[in-house]
Amino acid sequence: MSNKPALAYNDAEKGTLDVRSPQLTDLAKDEKKAADIEVFAVQSLKKDAPVTPSNVAKPPPAPAKPAKKKTPLWVLWVIWYNSYRRFFTVIFIVNFIGIGFAIAGKWPYAARYPGALVVGNLNVSVLVRNEIFGRCLYLFVNTCFAKWTPLWFRLGCTSTLQHLGGIHSGCAISGVAWIVLMVVHQFKQKYLFNDSILAFGVVTTVALFITICAGLPWVRNTHHNVFERNHRFFGWTSLGMTWIYTIVTNAYDTADGKFDHIGRYVVQQQAFWYTVGMSTFIVLPWICTRHAKVDIELPSPKVAVLRFERGMQQGLLARISRSAVKEYHAFGIISEGTHAKYHYLICGVQGDFTKSLVNDPPRRIWTRELKFAGVSNTSTLYKRGIRICTGTGLGAALSTCIQSPYWYLIWIGSDQEKTFGPTISGLIHRHVGPERLLLWDSKVRGGRPPTMKILKEVYDYWQAEVVFITSNYVGNFEIQHGCKEAGIPAFGTLWDF
Repeated sequence: MSNKPALAYNDAEKGTLDVRSPQLTDLAKDEKKAADIEVFAVQSLKKDAPVTPSNVAKPPPAPAKPAKKKTPLWVLWVIWYNSYRRFFTVIFIVNFIGIGFAIAGKWPYAARYPGALVVGNLNVSVLVRNEIFGRCLYLFVNTCFAKWTPLWFRLGCTSTLQHLGGIHSGCAISGVAWIVLMVVHQFKQKYLFNDSILAFGVVTTVALFITICAGLPWVRNTHHNVFERNHRFFGWTSLGMTWIYTIVTNAYDTADGKFDHIGRYVVQQQAFWYTVGMSTFIVLPWICTRHAKVDIELPSPKVAVLRFERGMQQGLLARISRSAVKEYHAFGIISEGTHAKYHYLICGVQGDFTKSLVNDPPRRIWTRELKFAGVSNTSTLYKRGIRICTGTGLGAALSTCIQSPYWYLIWIGSDQEKTFGPTISGLIHRHVGPERLLLWDSKVRGGRPPTMKILKEVYDYWQAEVVFITSNYVGNFEIQHGCKEAGIPAFGTLWDF
């Protein structure tokens, strides 16, 4: 936070505030001057003071609902064909070109080491979803490229890190394609192979195929528990079957029809070490699983606020579950910093899991002590930015604005103080000054805000470099497409991972 005197709160509460941020003096001289902006009425921001309806300025009339504007086709295409799909396309094409050469007999390596191509792809697929690997990537990028590199490069870093799922999906599907080719080849020459090899090949292929189907975006986004259970348990089954299939395939000698190649010969094969790597990447995150103490605040029937011990850096997410091995649910972490005593999760009451937090609050809950990084973790790359969120999306956004004075918070919701309670409101009022805060209460104001109008004004006023969005599918679609059309760099919630 800036050490300069805060702006008068009563001006902000009147509904209009003509302001120049005290932090704009830190910008380089060649940057554009701060622009005046209409700042909408916010709640009382007196330090440590609870907010009550009497503190809220009388809202202006609800804005007239504008006619729905049709999104240009080029905007739809650019956002749809994002880095996720570009990664997927490149990996898919490269692998299937290789499969074509293998079928045509033009690639001797594929004929000699088909198992290495199978497990090698699966190894990369698992690696990019590993929390430890992900944290290392984010740490490297944030440490080496923050603020001094060109904006286009930093935006590319954020896009790459956010869309690593494209590598995960591309390599997984390619790995299954290679094992199908391998098993088909073995069946064509089944007189050379033991029946157990053929059987394990089929079982491994089926297990991998089910794992992929359980991870499809439609399943993941609409049937989360089905995704969690099947993707995880069939994934573990696939890992076990891959071990068996790798060992028996390499141990079998087609020359004499016996399992003569055991021990040292198997260990020397590429597929063996790829499988070792894949197993390591899968097991490591589970070593960090703990049954942690949790305190639950229930400010309203719509929200549960979970409090855990230990402060966190901004931009992280936590996975929690009532079971050590069953479905885990990810939520954004709110914390005042690594020095803080606690960190918080905002859980919107929607599915069975979050409803159980309200109906039967646990005293302990399973979580991974090593948190995984989200797109907000790259906020350190940028000189100034905007974090816009709706409802419980605040959970993924607030830490960035608390821990950095160069990030502007726009929070759109309904009856926020009553719904989210004094803990969350207190964190906002203590750490986010009125010069970089816009709260829109749709219940008080009588409807949704003109989001893009507000965002463009704040973007110009705050001299931001990027916008991060956390909202539901409709809100994310509208804001992200609006930003693209307006030429505002923006990153939204992923729905195709």
